[in-house]
Amino acid sequence: MISATKAIVVNSLKYGDTSLIVTCYTLDLGVKSYMVKGILKAKSRSLKRAYFQPLTQLDIVGYHNNKGKLNTLKEAGVNYHYKSLVTQITKQTISFFIADVLHAALREEESNPRLFSFIITSMQWVDLHDNVSNFHLVFLLNLSKYLGFYPECNLENPSYFDLNEGRFTETVPPYFFITGDKLILFRTLLGIKFDDLSEMKLNGGQRHELLSILIKYFELHLDGFKEPKSLAILKTIFS
Repeated sequence: MISATKAIVVNSLKYGDTSLIVTCYTLDLGVKSYMVKGILKAKSRSLKRAYFQPLTQLDIVGYHNNKGKLNTLKEAGVNYHYKSLVTQITKQTISFFIADVLHAALREEESNPRLFSFIITSMQWVDLHDNVSNFHLVFLLNLSKYLGFYPECNLENPSYFDLNEGRFTETVPPYFFITGDKLILFRTLLGIKFDDLSEMKLNGGQRHELLSILIKYFELHLDGFKEPKSLAILKTIFS
């Protein structure tokens, strides 16, 4: 079946000497993986290797098979050209980290327009703004909303946040939880929008603490989710 859709690249893996296996999150079909044959050959062709860098936003036409099988791309073109995301080292590092998270977190081969819109508009926002040191923290927390485990804000002045249950509580949770300064820090993220990032004043240690909490939160709520390989580089950039 040939169909056209908008897509964002989340991962590309070299296959053999000349080809790539590219995983995209698409507007109409959810997660899809494509075999792109011959893309690494020196000879110029309509599909360019640059199209398949992490988080590139594309319009694609593909031959789509049944679930679980590799698909084939017929056409691809960039529908949003990043201005600074591909040239500034800080933003590049953020984009690699976000791509790693999405590759691990997105599994469904079904349409979710609200999630797709959140991802592409978020990346356009970070591309166009300068104050981005806390962007990845707000992105992760808001991503949890679309994946179904955003923190339940059920108490005004809670003593604990239960990472397993995803809710605030007055009783000590049996397993993974945060309290004290970590709890206060975590609550500063709740309800924050990207346009409010300039108001967030975090030092390197606080930023690392929040990131560690969020990664653990994702590990507890997504089967098979593991700490992204790019995490160490991200921490170095924002230390």
